[in-house]
Amino acid sequence: MTAFRCGYCGIVGRPNVGKSTLMNRLCGEQVAIVTDKPQTTRDMITGIKTTESSQVIFLDTPGLHESGKALNKKMVRAAEEGAASADFLLMLCDPTQNNLEQDVQIAEKLRQLGKPVIVVINKIDLIRKHEMLPVMQMWADAGMSEIHPISAATGEGVEELEKAIIAALPEGPQLFPEDVITGQNERFLAAEIIREKIFLFTHMEVPYASMVKVDEYKERSETLTAVVAAIYVEKESQKGILIGERGAMIKRIGQAARLSLEERFGRKFFLELTVKTRKDWTQDEAFLKKMDAAYKG
Repeated sequence: MTAFRCGYCGIVGRPNVGKSTLMNRLCGEQVAIVTDKPQTTRDMITGIKTTESSQVIFLDTPGLHESGKALNKKMVRAAEEGAASADFLLMLCDPTQNNLEQDVQIAEKLRQLGKPVIVVINKIDLIRKHEMLPVMQMWADAGMSEIHPISAATGEGVEELEKAIIAALPEGPQLFPEDVITGQNERFLAAEIIREKIFLFTHMEVPYASMVKVDEYKERSETLTAVVAAIYVEKESQKGILIGERGAMIKRIGQAARLSLEERFGRKFFLELTVKTRKDWTQDEAFLKKMDAAYKG
C-alpha cells in the first residue's frame, strides 16, 4: 500500500510572477485574490489540495522585493516566514520580466535554507519557444536540476508540475479535513475580496494605499451574513477617489465584493463599507501590528 504524503509547499518569487494564479490553479478554486497589479498579496495565504494519496498545503507568499516602507517590510517578512516553514519551495520566474538574474539570486538564498527548490518558469504562453532556451539554460547553469515551464493562466505544463510537487512531499498523516481548501478564516477572506475589488477598480497609488479592516462579521441567519468593513487610505484625495462622485465608486466596489462573497460562500451577504483616512499608515509599524490582528480576526 502506498504511503500517504502530506507537507507544506512554499510558493515564492518576485512580485507579479503569478504565484497566486498558480496556487488557485493547483487548488482548483480561487483561494488567493488575483489582479494584474504587482504586490497584490500582502500576507501568507494557505491553499490546500487533498487527494486520496496526498495533501499539499500551499503557502502563497508576497513578492520578494526591497523597500523601506513598513508595509513592504511586513510583506517580505511574511514571504520569508513562508519559505522557512515549508518542506520544499516552488521558485517562480516570469521570463517576460527584466533582470532575471535577480531570480537566480533569490533561489540561491532559498537553497541556503537547506530545502529542495523546484524552479517554475511561468507565463510561457507570453513568449516564443526559442526565447525559453536561454532562460532554461540560465537555471541549469545555476545548478537547478528540476525546472518546469508552465502557464498558470492556461494550465499548460501544470499537470507535470503537480506530479513533481507530490513526489517532493514527505510521508505523513493528513493535517486538514479533505473539504478544507484554505487555512484562512472567513473574516480574512472577506477583507481580501473587498481589497481585490479596490485593486480592480482603482488605479495609481490608491490600491497600494488601502487596507481593509472587517469590524463586524455576523451570521444573521443560515442564509445571510452581515459584514461591516472600513477601508483605510493615507490621504484625503485617495478617500475621495474611493468614494467617487455621489458615492459611485464605493457602491461599485461594494456590489462587486458582495457578489464575489455570495459566490464564494454560497449564501447572501449584507455589506456595509466606509472609507477612513489614516495619514502614512503604510509607514506606521505600530498601526500595522494593531491592524494585523484585527484584519485576520
